[in-house]
Amino acid sequence: MEEQLNKWRLVLGNFAEGHLPLRESDQDLEAALDFLYSREYSKEQGIREKKQGGRERSHLSVPEWIQKVRRIFPKETVEILQKQALERYQIKELLMDEQILKNMQPDMELLKNILAFKGYMKGTIIHTARKIVEEVVKQLENELKKDIEDSFLGKKNPYKSSSIRTLRNFDFKKTIKRNLKHYDQVNARLIPEQIYFTSRIRKYNQYHVIIAVDESGSMLDSVIYSAIMASIFAKLPMLRTDLIIFDTKVVDLSEYILDPVELLMSIQLGGGTNIYGALNYVQSKIIEPQKTIVVLVSDLYDSYPSNFMCKQVKEIVESGANMFVLSALDQEGNSSYDKNAAQKMANLGTHVAAITPKELANWISKIVL
Repeated sequence: MEEQLNKWRLVLGNFAEGHLPLRESDQDLEAALDFLYSREYSKEQGIREKKQGGRERSHLSVPEWIQKVRRIFPKETVEILQKQALERYQIKELLMDEQILKNMQPDMELLKNILAFKGYMKGTIIHTARKIVEEVVKQLENELKKDIEDSFLGKKNPYKSSSIRTLRNFDFKKTIKRNLKHYDQVNARLIPEQIYFTSRIRKYNQYHVIIAVDESGSMLDSVIYSAIMASIFAKLPMLRTDLIIFDTKVVDLSEYILDPVELLMSIQLGGGTNIYGALNYVQSKIIEPQKTIVVLVSDLYDSYPSNFMCKQVKEIVESGANMFVLSALDQEGNSSYDKNAAQKMANLGTHVAAITPKELANWISKIVL
């Protein structure tokens, strides 16, 4: 009985407020539904001016609403809601108006919205959207680049001096120690006759990193970070990097790996997931297993039986390749994933985690260096 009342409460929305109870756990669900379907009442009442419509109980922004429905509903339902939001309720106008888009703050949320709705963009709006994507990607690259380069290039060798005279390589302690005999007691200052610099340890034992990313809608954050990480990895001398995007089909984007903007603008979010097919393609690219690192980025909700996926994972691991399974790759390291499938992967000898880009860089650098 309680379940039936709760369903009617969700169907009736705010009209039933105060008359029918709503479980606290379903408040986010009601807010997401109300944001979209309360627009029906605005239409009936002839209210056109409020594009966010409704009876004003929820004050969600479009980015917040998209984020919420992706968290609450399965991806098939999310696709239906987005389609109705765009086609029935014209929410796309918030992103299709070039002036509005230009005035929006370029950030991660706007980037995600552009990638989700770019298929509806036409004319000059695409150029404007692309400039925003470039700006946000540049911001993320600058944030990630230092952490990644520190993991691979930032280790100093304190026992070897360097002829490369840069502030980054400046050996403060050695310079002070070796020049103490030149201390000017009258003026109370040290006058160094020689400046010392440390040498950074670099090992160019090139490894092959293959990143395979699930492009389903729920993995959008991870898709963005994977594209940027792959681009930075590809510029490191000790790594050869490939990037693969997949749903039910596999697309090898390695040719465009140095252009993360082009990569992101080419993805098609949604659809089913064939992890077995993606890993089968990955395995075909492995030439030297002992020098190969496979990174699978997926929530592991596969459209096919898990034994197919596990068979392919087992073959990759037994070949001698290192394999990481990441249920999330973003700055938060939080995710929702198939825990049963993740456990099976771990049992086969993979490293399974939801991690930040810096943590992934540290993991890979420990193998390579």
